[in-house]
Amino acid sequence: MHNTDPRPWLKNYQPGVPADIELPTESLVSMFERSVSEAGTAPAMEFFGRRTSYTELGEQVDRAAEGLRRLGVRAGDRVALILPNCPQHVVAFYAVLRLGAVVVEHNPLYTSRELRHQFEDHQARVVIAWDKAAAAVREFPADIEIDHVVSVNLLEAFPAAKRLALSLPVRKLRQTRESLTAPAPGTTPWKDLLGHGRIDHSHPRPAVTDLAAIQYTSGTTGRPKGAMLTHFNLYANALQGEAWMAGAEYRKEIFYAILPMFHAFGMTLYLTYGIRKQGLLVLFPKFDPDLILAAMKKSPATVYCAVPPIYERTAMAAKEKGISLRSCKYCISGAMNLPDHVVELWESVSGGLLVEGYGMTESSPVALGNPFHPTRRTGTIGVPFPSTLMKVVDVDDPSVEVAQGQPGELLIKGPQVFQGYWNNPEETAKTLTADGWLRTGDVVTVDADGFTTVVDRAKELIITGGFNVSPTEVEAVLRLHPDVRDAAVVGKPLERGGEMVVAAVELEPGTALDEEALRTHCREHLAGYKVPRRVVAVPDLPRSMLGKILRKQVREDVLPRL
Repeated sequence: MHNTDPRPWLKNYQPGVPADIELPTESLVSMFERSVSEAGTAPAMEFFGRRTSYTELGEQVDRAAEGLRRLGVRAGDRVALILPNCPQHVVAFYAVLRLGAVVVEHNPLYTSRELRHQFEDHQARVVIAWDKAAAAVREFPADIEIDHVVSVNLLEAFPAAKRLALSLPVRKLRQTRESLTAPAPGTTPWKDLLGHGRIDHSHPRPAVTDLAAIQYTSGTTGRPKGAMLTHFNLYANALQGEAWMAGAEYRKEIFYAILPMFHAFGMTLYLTYGIRKQGLLVLFPKFDPDLILAAMKKSPATVYCAVPPIYERTAMAAKEKGISLRSCKYCISGAMNLPDHVVELWESVSGGLLVEGYGMTESSPVALGNPFHPTRRTGTIGVPFPSTLMKVVDVDDPSVEVAQGQPGELLIKGPQVFQGYWNNPEETAKTLTADGWLRTGDVVTVDADGFTTVVDRAKELIITGGFNVSPTEVEAVLRLHPDVRDAAVVGKPLERGGEMVVAAVELEPGTALDEEALRTHCREHLAGYKVPRRVVAVPDLPRSMLGKILRKQVREDVLPRL
């Protein structure tokens, strides 16, 4: 490229979007406290119709912080959160940060085995868990020391009338109640945590450079890797999002929190950017089109970010029920490729453009996006965010840039790039170059305007429903089954975007494939989305000269048979 501007993509930004953001000089705690002070009685959260104001949210955070302080939480300590989207999750996140401690988010659907590996790594001693997830922590072996488990009953955040209705002795209501809550003996109830008054206003607050969160990301090795994100990283990404959504107004936007807040996309979108904009977070513990469309009547969404299957199901349900989605102005799809037919369907029922973005946990997470402007290009992941640089390099030699238009590995640099992996200098050195470039592991092509298209993944992660699945982790579980000699796990692309998890297994001599038995075995050790949807028996798995299974060949040989 002979262009003297190292960022040719700037000309495609929506008018009003700056080339660079003002970098944060204060922590997320200061940001939160300013939002509470300025928004006051404006609504901060809505959960099954019950609203909480910014003033009330600020008081609950102060109370939870004091409760955690009394449990012994100090600056720098890790505190594990195992929660779905709910008001207590928002409170817990900022209460941990208020103490200068570090939030470690976990999927509440994880099995005890999956959680255990992460706890062995981060060694949090205090846990705030959905009461239904508390049992998984109690099953940890004795060598994982947990001092306190605070249990969260979701029903306590419901409106009183709904809570009362769910207590009625009706079978369907009982089933709903059992899906939302469970006894958690030996834990500290959430309401007790808030019973000690507010934390002293003069208690030290964190610095902008302090560690705010450890977010776990699947690696090609299958071992947990905790991405270290500082207040600076997360706040910078919120400011980049604010710049990108030019025109979004303070105290006017309504965010539908459908993406899980334990995922980096949901964390930044709702917990940092949403609070920064002093918006209303309408919280959903899981995706349910009926709940979403019912909420649309009371509090119509203006910011609706999701993964493609959710856009498709929401749009189809809204058409069927005749409910308007015209309020949805800011719609970003991430985590998996966005098919054209979903864009067309969504834009036919909503009030804004549906644009694709790109990010990874290690970039807090958003690094590229399509403009909310006619310059957007469907089928691409867009252009770098403000204050973000990219380059495309030879997959085998990151010091060599490839010619424009040629495929290569995408590297990113910006204030949202993480500090490295917790207690894992080897993986950090493989992912962060000496001069601060983040190796994404994704193979892309970039056109002359900077619009970027993902063509392959150097890392062999499978993306299903917006979540990353490490093939190695699923293979290890399959090998635990007595009938399985070896296994290879790959992703089968789906027409509607994303992939499904598929396993090829070599069986022990004298055994026959029992696909359902293997899936049941996997369910005992893995979250549901990681369980293979199909299992195929093969006489021999393809291997390299060194004996390593060749997943690429498995994909070519096995997928056409499904």
